[in-house]
Amino acid sequence: MSAAGNILALAGGVGGAKLAHGLAMTLAADRLTVAVNTGDDFQHMGLYVSPDLDTVMYTLAEIANQETGWGIAGETWNFMKALERIGGETWFQLGDADLATHAERTRRLAAGEALSTITAALCNRLGIDTRIVPMTDHPVRTMIHAADRATLPFQDYFVRLKCAPVIAGVAFAGAEAALPSPPLAALIEGGKLDAIVICPSNPYVSVDPILAVPAIGAFLAARTVPVVAVSPIVGGAAIKGPAAKMMGELGVDVSALGVARHYQGRIDGLIIDAADAALAEPIEALGMKTLVTGTVMGTAADKARLANETLAFAMEISACQERK
Repeated sequence: MSAAGNILALAGGVGGAKLAHGLAMTLAADRLTVAVNTGDDFQHMGLYVSPDLDTVMYTLAEIANQETGWGIAGETWNFMKALERIGGETWFQLGDADLATHAERTRRLAAGEALSTITAALCNRLGIDTRIVPMTDHPVRTMIHAADRATLPFQDYFVRLKCAPVIAGVAFAGAEAALPSPPLAALIEGGKLDAIVICPSNPYVSVDPILAVPAIGAFLAARTVPVVAVSPIVGGAAIKGPAAKMMGELGVDVSALGVARHYQGRIDGLIIDAADAALAEPIEALGMKTLVTGTVMGTAADKARLANETLAFAMEISACQERK
């Protein structure tokens, strides 16, 4: 869709990866950059693991495990089975093929390469033409403040404890000192963007960490191009992940309207599912436009259709802004 120009997509998690894939199928490779959340990154068994980067990379490479939404299709688990036999930690599952990504990333980081440079090299090896960039090369870590006053690293909360703790808040350690990764900085400083798309990722732990990087948040606040988001909440539930549970525990309305309120002032338009059509009017009362369509992406065709509709929606908003 050449009319859409140059697009920056912000993504994390399975939903974000799906729309990023649809955008990659729709746009020429040199017109799309996908900036990915790295607040989930952590060190595990001596390896640097970057779950959201890997999910986006594997999805765009079309090798992702479609059943789990994470990891690699056709994965084997010999390493984890052997680790379990000798009493090692198995709460975070790493498949045999997936381990190669973490081992190579860790080796290159130890040799002094930046995460963005390594990500570009991995994408090249996986045959991905679209630019996938980490939000930052600096360490930013999502921390969950639990209602019992404990503070948990995100993967402990999400995987080890299976999202059981009641959350009272979220923080992003290291964000204040972080800079956008060099390829992302070049993009947002270059003045050549036509729109920004916030993919249907968890607003609190996939999108907010990206916006917590000061230069990225400031860029969005001073935007001169349309910003559109796709709601990850459909019919009062999250398609995947803990977004709905988090919203409820934080006292937020678990709906597309709750998502709209969270993004109010930061986006120009919100795409919601047909199941939530009744919420279009109250969302527009917040000062943003809405597009009602099917947002559940079960197939490649769904991804491409939603991507095309998202881009058309952004360009429609852009045209309206230019006429003012």
